[in-house]
Amino acid sequence: MRTSGTALSLFTGAMGLDLGLEAAGFRVIGAVDSNPRAAKTVARNRPDVPFFDGRIEDVSTEELLELAGVDVGAVTVVSGGPSCQSFSTAGQRRSLGDPRGTLFREFVRVVTEAKPRFFVMENVRGILSAAIRHRPLAERGPGKPTLKPDECYGSAFLSILGELQATGYSLFFDLLNAADYGAPQRRERLLIVGSRDGERVVFPKPTHAREPADGLSRWVTLRQALADLDDPAPAFTQLPPSKRKVMALVPEGGNWRDLPPKRHPEILGRAFQSWGGRTGFYRRLSWDEPTPALTTRPDSKATMLCHPTELRPLSIREYARIQQFPDDWMFEGSVAQQYEQIGNAVPVGLGWVAGEAIRLAIRHIPGRAAPGRVYCDNADLLRRLGQGAGTVLNPRRMREGATDTKTTRTWMAGVHENRSRILEIVGPWVASTS
Repeated sequence: MRTSGTALSLFTGAMGLDLGLEAAGFRVIGAVDSNPRAAKTVARNRPDVPFFDGRIEDVSTEELLELAGVDVGAVTVVSGGPSCQSFSTAGQRRSLGDPRGTLFREFVRVVTEAKPRFFVMENVRGILSAAIRHRPLAERGPGKPTLKPDECYGSAFLSILGELQATGYSLFFDLLNAADYGAPQRRERLLIVGSRDGERVVFPKPTHAREPADGLSRWVTLRQALADLDDPAPAFTQLPPSKRKVMALVPEGGNWRDLPPKRHPEILGRAFQSWGGRTGFYRRLSWDEPTPALTTRPDSKATMLCHPTELRPLSIREYARIQQFPDDWMFEGSVAQQYEQIGNAVPVGLGWVAGEAIRLAIRHIPGRAAPGRVYCDNADLLRRLGQGAGTVLNPRRMREGATDTKTTRTWMAGVHENRSRILEIVGPWVASTS
């Protein structure tokens, strides 16, 4: 394949995003990550890639460019996914109040100083609704102080867009599902592509769908993904007897809800008394569906990814196949550390989507974008961004002195709506920008 340009990788991890960029023709000329196991994984599989093994806060942009052997303005793409645990719906969602949530500012620093032609920043879906400051659920609702604007949903995304706009890059974003591009996994990731020179960026259209039409293929199932996998001695973490006992009762494609109701309190513990448990609790996968988004802990009762027919989590090689890593890609560290690297990775196919969008932009898609403007051509995503409440409350049974619905509506009416402000700065591509 003809080379499309060069890529400088930040927050590299196991290189899922980078392998996708390589598939689109980009050559990775430098990388940085603070995870020592990830550093060893990169060294083992891409020994020719110059690598800074340490925190991005501890390396200057000048040093990174020197490592990659290029000057300011010469890199085609700076790519990376700043740590996303603080925005994930699976975590405590401390957002920008968590030090990991501010690592995107290091990404912005490198972009601002390195001046690449494009950048790609990816992150979890939860970043779209996260708040800058997290107000615990127990402290929301009637009788509690009104939420401040930075405690309301959408405030973190507004802040991030504002800082990216300040770079002067034209911004294009979308929320894409890996299953729609052939991955055997329903994993949504937010992709933000910045263009230094106002080149228009258009994301490739999906190739697959749950219910295919108009020439699309059906989503790839777990059975199809693993059909030819050579994994004679699968490596995985063993489930303790208590979890094995529960999972032995869960049918293929099922979870805790398929067990006798009288056992739910015992099985779920405190989760039963709060929100009642999510679908990830004691979950067994289905052969005939894509998997849910892979987690870093497939053996945890809350994020279980149990094999469809065996009493074990998916193996390391099965995990890697679902994330679309090559079968000869080796991961360093313990089994748990390998799960973490693979679970945190971007599916290679979504990396290709980002790289292909940039490759097409380089080939001069008609139209020029304005500096600092934010574009999203996904009408359904824009509609969803403009809907929904500015926060959520605990179920009434969990609120102290639960009040009537009218009082609740009155309190909720005072919640700041960041969603409308997002739509004020984001819009679809229109002819007047061409």
